[in-house]
Amino acid sequence: MAKRLFVGNLAYSVTSAQLEELFSQVGKISSLNLITDKFSGQSKGFAFLEMTTDDEANEAIKKFNGHEIDGRKMVVNEARPQENRDNRDRNYNKSKSW
Repeated sequence: MAKRLFVGNLAYSVTSAQLEELFSQVGKISSLNLITDKFSGQSKGFAFLEMTTDDEANEAIKKFNGHEIDGRKMVVNEARPQENRDNRDRNYNKSKSW
């Protein structure tokens, strides 16, 4: 089963193609999603990617966590599940006095 990785602390100039080229050194990438601002299209400085096997993902973490690209040291680790945003929105609306 594929392991999803978080890749953070990226320079805004880093492209999906650069990440794909770099991570393909340790194995096959099944998906890559560089997170961008929906209005400007500029990178937000992090990405999620999936390697085809857990062994490849573990190798990517070992090899690229702390690896420098475009003057910044990447953070690479196993991605955590996305938090439920519903609770944050409800709490925000409750604290407002309309």
